[in-house]
Amino acid sequence: MQRGTVGMAALAVALGVGIGIGVTGGERLARAWRGDSAVHAAQAAALPVSTAGAQDFQPVASEATVIRVAQQASPGVVLVERQDGSGSGVVIRRDGIILTNAHVVGDFRQVTITLADGRRLPGQVLGRDPTVDVAVVRIAATDAPVVPVGDSDRLLPGQTAIAIGNPLGYERSVTTGVVSALNRSIRGATLEALIQTDAAINPGNSGGPLLDSQGRVIGINTAIIPSASGLGFAIPINLARNIADQLIATGRVRRAVLGILPVDVTPPLAQQLNLPVREGVLVYEVEPNTGAARAGLRAGDIITNINGTVIEQSGDLRRVLRAAGPGATVRVEFARRGAGRQTASVRLGEQIIQ
Repeated sequence: MQRGTVGMAALAVALGVGIGIGVTGGERLARAWRGDSAVHAAQAAALPVSTAGAQDFQPVASEATVIRVAQQASPGVVLVERQDGSGSGVVIRRDGIILTNAHVVGDFRQVTITLADGRRLPGQVLGRDPTVDVAVVRIAATDAPVVPVGDSDRLLPGQTAIAIGNPLGYERSVTTGVVSALNRSIRGATLEALIQTDAAINPGNSGGPLLDSQGRVIGINTAIIPSASGLGFAIPINLARNIADQLIATGRVRRAVLGILPVDVTPPLAQQLNLPVREGVLVYEVEPNTGAARAGLRAGDIITNINGTVIEQSGDLRRVLRAAGPGATVRVEFARRGAGRQTASVRLGEQIIQ
């Protein structure tokens, strides 16, 4: 491999970020709204609220929204158990297809699924993609309670976010918050394009759904920052569904690769190494016999644009490559020390994840 002159010590920036597994038991890492009342009132009229046993309770509009979502979605939230811990999952098809996190199922090929009605069923792990933290489990069912899927591409910061899961074994717990931000990444992790939320997410919530005010799944809860309060993250449902569709069809995921080891350019790193640009993706290594190597990319180059899309961090790079697909040829713009900005056409390779 071609290696750059950048020393690893220069890249060792203290992150203060913790990523953990969010599975209760045995593991320590923590990977685990207040909106317009008129909007809530309109939503409140959409679905009936059951207040059986609480005849004197009259929820306000915002409460009615959360109550409806909880009643509507909770039957489709499941407990996912393996030998050394447990997490959450959500049923997305009546034939027993369940979405959860890759770190919830781990390397197990079979897990135990407990439905809201108390049924405990063996779950077959159809596949997992740890780089995105998505796994698909199937149970033998024809009438599984389904939670409808939304469109994460249409989300806006500030809208309702409702998390349901099994934190610390407390099944189908409901917490609320907002979509705090979109397109987040966690430095030092492969997770990308994440939904940030302040809805409480705790160990055991991992794999459970993040829902909008209509009770539709908008994300799969995956991680928290353990040293902070109200910093949780979920995988956008559109990304999770894309991965799930591939796993269901073939048991594997095809991923486009450039052939480099990327490192995010940060202001401290740019200043320390006297880089020619202040944002982009630094090529730390170029893998031999790859599209990047054949196109002439070198260690130390900084990728700033691909096919007209600005690349500010490695998450941007992965999104562009995923959209292009294996075998595609992309136009890469990069900065090279002493040579200014250059372009190259790179044919993408393929990585199989199964």
